[in-house]
Amino acid sequence: MKIPALPNNQVSSRNAPAPADGPLGSTAGSTAPRRSTDPAVALSPASRQLTALHDPTQDVDMARVQQIRQALDEGTLVIRPERIAQGLIQSALELLHP
Repeated sequence: MKIPALPNNQVSSRNAPAPADGPLGSTAGSTAPRRSTDPAVALSPASRQLTALHDPTQDVDMARVQQIRQALDEGTLVIRPERIAQGLIQSALELLHP
């Protein structure tokens, strides 16, 4: 399917920016709260607790990644579809029955 090109001075309505009366756009008739220009963000106590519990060093097991890369390079990586399927089924069951 070929997508026709638009002339340089024509903008697609899907990609056109929303009209703005000021730096935050028009707020006439809007019930949205006024945005502050202050860049500070206040986190809730629950958010601060979750942030404190997150350990970014545990996101990826780099030793395991290196093992997999080496096995790929050597052509020795064994892919077991039944193990993958069982893991998918287990994940689905955990989501359905927490």
